[in-house]
Amino acid sequence: MRGWWRDLTDLVLPGECGGCGRPRTVLCEECRALLGGAVPRRVRPVPEPRGLPAVHAAAPYADEVRAVLLAHKERGALALAGPLGTALAGAVRAGLAEAAARAAGWTCGRPPPAGPVLLVPVPSARRAVRARGHDPARRIALAAAGALRRSGTPARVPAVLRQRRAVADQAGLDSRQRRANLAGALHVAAGGAWLLRGGPVVLVDDLVTTGASLAEGARAVRTAVYTAGSWEGLWERNAGSRPEEANSVYRAPDMAGQCAAVEPVCAAAVAASPESWNGPELTANQRRSR
Repeated sequence: MRGWWRDLTDLVLPGECGGCGRPRTVLCEECRALLGGAVPRRVRPVPEPRGLPAVHAAAPYADEVRAVLLAHKERGALALAGPLGTALAGAVRAGLAEAAARAAGWTCGRPPPAGPVLLVPVPSARRAVRARGHDPARRIALAAAGALRRSGTPARVPAVLRQRRAVADQAGLDSRQRRANLAGALHVAAGGAWLLRGGPVVLVDDLVTTGASLAEGARAVRTAVYTAGSWEGLWERNAGSRPEEANSVYRAPDMAGQCAAVEPVCAAAVAASPESWNGPELTANQRRSR
């Protein structure tokens, strides 16, 4: 009921821009351009957690973009899910295009999975969903799926990831502590692995900082899909490599002449921390200048 009432209020009485605070608009044109105007790019947290899939983001997490995400997540500005979903859809397209380019050079192995794009949101803790009155990542994923379908790309949102145990609040934790906090915390709901057989899987979230949540989500999806047998034999054909070692949507061959394993996971986010957005080299320069 709380989420329904917020939706209705946002539609009838738009208060102020979620990015800059300009009155009488949900999101002004300038902030909308900042959110969706940048070309989505590959982002890399530093340090990059083991098992993190290729991640693309639509914008750096700063200034107005940061304000929009916080307004949607923490203040219940649910009408912002539309433009946030459009931005996320752009990041999804960039990730799939990169995957297709890599797969095009293969000479053997299974083709990429056919079917609609499957956007799998990283789940929030139940207590956080109750406190906020909505699940931000899932709401944005649904908006992104709608944007993809309108542009001719079939898409679905199988919200199959679940938390198997309680985790601590991530705020204030560094990258190592976040990885430890989330290790083994997620799993795919019973029967969910079979829902992921129909097309390329893209893990989605509103924000990527250390990459710990996306890495754990990828581990859970790989484990479930591999165990369910929908990708049987793929890892053995790739010289015995294990699913958690993959780091791209469709993993490239380890050496010339080998058949590549098809990796069922990539990731996309609306925004990435400035360190992830700028990349390892610039981040290293920034560290040296401090």
